[in-house]
Amino acid sequence: MDRRKFLVSAGLAGSLFSVGGLSSCASSSKLYGDQNFYINKGIYRIPKLKLSKDRIIKETVGLRPFRPSGPRIEKEMLDKKTIVHNYGHGGSGWSLSWGTGHLARNLVMEGTDRDIALLGCGTVGIATATLLQESGCQVTIYTKDVPPNVTSNLATGTWSPASRVCDRDIATADFRSQWETACRYSFKRMQMMLGVQDIVEWGDEYRIHSSVPRNTDGNGGHAIYQIEGLAPEWKTLNKRDHPFNAEMVTRRSNMIFNIPGYLNFHLNNFLLRGGKLIIQEINSLEDIDALPQQTVVNCTGLGAKAIFNDEELRPISGQLACLVPQSEITYKLITQGAYFITRKDGIYLGGNGIDGSWDTTPDRSLSEKWVDTLSEVMREMEG
Repeated sequence: MDRRKFLVSAGLAGSLFSVGGLSSCASSSKLYGDQNFYINKGIYRIPKLKLSKDRIIKETVGLRPFRPSGPRIEKEMLDKKTIVHNYGHGGSGWSLSWGTGHLARNLVMEGTDRDIALLGCGTVGIATATLLQESGCQVTIYTKDVPPNVTSNLATGTWSPASRVCDRDIATADFRSQWETACRYSFKRMQMMLGVQDIVEWGDEYRIHSSVPRNTDGNGGHAIYQIEGLAPEWKTLNKRDHPFNAEMVTRRSNMIFNIPGYLNFHLNNFLLRGGKLIIQEINSLEDIDALPQQTVVNCTGLGAKAIFNDEELRPISGQLACLVPQSEITYKLITQGAYFITRKDGIYLGGNGIDGSWDTTPDRSLSEKWVDTLSEVMREMEG
């Protein structure tokens, strides 16, 4: 046996030996891992999620601001005021917030005005305000609500930069280029937040298929575009490397945003750096015209529909059911009809999207259906 093979074999044997005592004592979960995981001593457990209807502690419905042509990032004049738009991200607002904020900042910096009004206090607004501060601007946020009473607080919270971001048949090639620029910038920025109060983390994500899909682009989640090599790709697992009773299982690593802590961290930093926040609802162009600032950045999301008469903008509603937190669950799982994601504030179940719906009333039967669907997956798990 050559030296390299000996070291690999010895490393594998040693790592298995070191966890052997734990394995014999903990019959609730087995050890899993593929060849690369073993070589890097990445052997791990996949615990079962506790699922019951009485563990649901809250239900919410959020509205994604969707534009078939894609988010609106452009400049226009309102009399003597300069308006820079940054809204309409669909299901990709969290992921693209820093990238489209960067594009909006560039439009602002084309002028000489550095006293900026910014409308909206969701993830897109806070990111854009922060970037403007970093470029030397004095920023005042005008908003009717602050976190947690904003739509961004009702999102799932994973890296999904192409989720319902546009209609591929309508969006232009120029938008695709704009999206890629924003995506790359956001991804880089998110990596700078790793280790900061756990507001951004990486975790494993599993997709469970009862049968091998006939046609799939591997992205899922209504993803429109993909940049190869930017983030880890989906990998098909051998049956010995997972505990799920499924014909096909894929896995990737993905970013998770711990939403309450993330929003508060960045908003507090904005205020500590001298930013201003005024609770004031903006309902019309006349309200904007009355603001003292001559440059206004519009991050109002769905609010832009009425204010700017954007007939293209429409909601896509999505319900979430939150379960009691379970600290040993550190992975996300997606199966036909339901998914769950682990965050610091709970285990979130979801799986629907209703195009054009403004209804924010949770449907209890839908939450219970997700519990039943995921319970079946857990019951059939080995270990």
